[in-house]
Amino acid sequence: MNIGVIGNKVKQINSRLFPTKIIYAPRWIVLGVNNICNLHCKMCDVGVDYNQSNFFQNLMGSRPLNMPLELIKKIIDETSTHFKKTKIGYGFTEPLIYPHLVESLTYAKQKGIYTSITSNGLNLKRHAEGLIQSGLDEVNISLDGPQEIHNYIRGHKSSFQRAIQGIEKLLEDPNPPKIGIYCVITEWNIGKLAEFVDFFKDYPLTAMGFMHTNFTSAAVADAHNAKFGIHYKATSSNMEEINIDNMDLDLLWSEIKEIKAKKTKFPIRFSPELANREQLDVFYHHPEIFIGKRCNDIFHNVMIKSNGDVIPAHGRCYNLTIGNLYENNLKEIWNSPSIMQFRKTVNDAGGLLPACSRCCSGFGR
Repeated sequence: MNIGVIGNKVKQINSRLFPTKIIYAPRWIVLGVNNICNLHCKMCDVGVDYNQSNFFQNLMGSRPLNMPLELIKKIIDETSTHFKKTKIGYGFTEPLIYPHLVESLTYAKQKGIYTSITSNGLNLKRHAEGLIQSGLDEVNISLDGPQEIHNYIRGHKSSFQRAIQGIEKLLEDPNPPKIGIYCVITEWNIGKLAEFVDFFKDYPLTAMGFMHTNFTSAAVADAHNAKFGIHYKATSSNMEEINIDNMDLDLLWSEIKEIKAKKTKFPIRFSPELANREQLDVFYHHPEIFIGKRCNDIFHNVMIKSNGDVIPAHGRCYNLTIGNLYENNLKEIWNSPSIMQFRKTVNDAGGLLPACSRCCSGFGR
């Protein structure tokens, strides 16, 4: 058994049996570097301006609008000091309109930290040269299907074209960052997903991923809050313009099988991986039933907002402040009393809380 396997076993034992004291470093520090987006995605609370959800508040609810350069350098310094192997992901709300992006990425590279960006790609071409020079390791572009479908979902007539121009600009460099493409499955792109894969067949991608819609229905939120709402309030999320009943699940299952049968130069993954058509129905029409068994992200990741507040995992988690970087350092926050109690609560509940049922973090095994 190699060292990596042993290390993973130790982490599993630690998180399951001793959740109130995590002895290993986080895998990712996720940054909410700003509170603004330049697109209007139909499947996103931010895009449709539904400001009542945890997701919206985690992505848009803090001030200042942009994370100060001094704060992001502090995060990088503390990561380098306390968690040398931890990666930093620029995830929210839209990193490519963050004014200190290239400077902070360059600083992180100087400290030897692995960096990743998740973006809609609208401004990718404009920043491609700077991203390459900064030493960025990985860029993940969120696209929603072929050009016409994507542009409709995103509310921008040229968002797909501009993202592709940015990707191609990156690929002009002999050593570009790793590039991944990720697509959220919605009622609007079912029937076009296989075509979407074919569009990228000759691109040297690292990976392509399809995410089943992450959502919390009002019924699930109410059931959760009846038991856990005092400390970990849930809200309806990503349901304002989505109509689950409009999703053609027979067609979707047919497309999933077609995509899985394709031979591509890059791996294609679905989140979650559903074994049959019946599980697809359970996922979308019975969100009270867990698909996964356990949230691993709260034991491996934290997210930092622009004001220094730290929350568990990432933007889809509960709006629970577990510390602030202006008051405590990252090492202290990683095992703060509030996050230890949250981890214990989730563990004691069997690995997931009711409102975790359709969060991407809840699909772990």
